[in-house]
Amino acid sequence: MFHPEDILYEDNHLLAVNKRAGDLVQPDPDGSTALETEIRAFLKHRGGKPGEAFLGVVHRIDRPVSGVVLFAKTGKALARLNAMLREGRIDKTYWAITERAPAETQGRLRHYIARDGRANISRAHEKPTPGSREALLDYRLLCSGERCHLLEIRLLTGRHHQIRAQLSAVGCPIRGDLKYGAARSNRGGGISLHSRATEFVHPVRNELLRIVAPPPGDNLWAFFEKQTG
Repeated sequence: MFHPEDILYEDNHLLAVNKRAGDLVQPDPDGSTALETEIRAFLKHRGGKPGEAFLGVVHRIDRPVSGVVLFAKTGKALARLNAMLREGRIDKTYWAITERAPAETQGRLRHYIARDGRANISRAHEKPTPGSREALLDYRLLCSGERCHLLEIRLLTGRHHQIRAQLSAVGCPIRGDLKYGAARSNRGGGISLHSRATEFVHPVRNELLRIVAPPPGDNLWAFFEKQTG
């Protein structure tokens, strides 16, 4: 699951990795191995010190999604990053390969997301419904292939399965995302949604930091990355 070469950025306060599709960020009740557990063990072994290494999860991305995941290595960094996340001061950019192109090449999607915990799915509605929360994202079409399209997405809110639900609601399901209307699955079971970059002011050094994750190494991602190059 975790390999040291997956580290995108590290200093005394932060560690960012390029998560692979299918990996869990945090342990779940079924006891599956998670990045948090493996990275903590790696830090403990590398440091050669007794006791557990501190590691705090700043944010999660869905299991079938790849890309940047940010961890804190100190309690001070975790508290400050959590506050920044709540206040919308951490910018997140995603790439999504969709089965259809949106009607407009760029724009803003506004929906009201209601989560169904039993089915582990979110539904995007045009108007508020009981228990729903507003969901906003900006998108632009970067390029197209013969059968699919690459969108760049900037999240303005952080709702459960937000990008997946909103793109499905406008008729643009993400490639491989059967839960949200894709025609077929991807080899390996992941979906074509990638946490491309995160940008924020370093919580301790007060410097602007931008962390970019290369997309997965399959042929389709390679084609689209070349088109944007």
